[in-house]
Amino acid sequence: MPPAEPVVVEPVVEPVVVEPAGSARFVVDDEALWPAVAALAGRRVVALTGAGMSTASGIPDYRGPLTRQKARNPVRFAQFVGDERARRRYWARATLGWPRIRDAVDNDAHRALAALETRGRLTGVITQNVDRLHTKAGSRRVVELHGALRDVGCLACGHVVDRDDVQARLIAANPGFLVVAAAAAAAQAAPDGDVDLHDGLVDDFVVVACARCGGALKPRVVYFGENVAADVVAAARALGDDADALLVAGTSLEVYSGRRFVDAACARGIPVVIVNRGPTRSDDRATVKIEGDVVDVLVRLARAVA
Repeated sequence: MPPAEPVVVEPVVEPVVVEPAGSARFVVDDEALWPAVAALAGRRVVALTGAGMSTASGIPDYRGPLTRQKARNPVRFAQFVGDERARRRYWARATLGWPRIRDAVDNDAHRALAALETRGRLTGVITQNVDRLHTKAGSRRVVELHGALRDVGCLACGHVVDRDDVQARLIAANPGFLVVAAAAAAAQAAPDGDVDLHDGLVDDFVVVACARCGGALKPRVVYFGENVAADVVAAARALGDDADALLVAGTSLEVYSGRRFVDAACARGIPVVIVNRGPTRSDDRATVKIEGDVVDVLVRLARAVA
């Protein structure tokens, strides 16, 4: 049954010993964490993660407490495909924003999940993030629901190239752009690698085409209004079916592509633990909801159930 109120993470002096169904005993240093540990202990867990996992790595989210105050709209698929100027705007802004995404370093939350997988406690990670930080952290079974910015594909022939190769061509085609744009922009990268950039800097930007066929290039990420590929959904469902508990971290679950896995877990009757700073669309369906810093909570939660 879902709790009446979310669990608030507050340290206490005395540890709590949780007795799961199996023989293992789990010592929890924070009393507020024991319901989550009890829900996960002795079970094979699958993680569903969102942008809140990567804010500590310098990549902002779309719907966190601070970003909700901003009026920035993410890229939409129909606009990108049908509007040449929209593509120019995206590639100009993404050329400035890509180094920040590329050079981001995984944080302790990513590493906590990777450690749980290594110890056989986690079946894998289903992530809505496009930064590939779970892989950097050492996670091996990762399903990227929304793709990854590292890969760029041609809309015409489907040829896939590395984002750094496209970056080099964009910089060569627009000499001096990075210097001028960096000075003019706030350089606040979004989860899709975009940044805010003045229209005047976009108008003269040269967009490079597919080197194989001349078609338009697009990052292999799922934009708003675009469907997740059926094989990706199937791979994510397979990870979920291999687990008997779901741990949700750093996502408001506003987008159905991720929320469907909470629905599936509830339909199977397995525990759902949600860790997030702020409300989610599935708080009323959670076995346990922990309101707090995702990195801090995941590190201590992973230590307790490992």
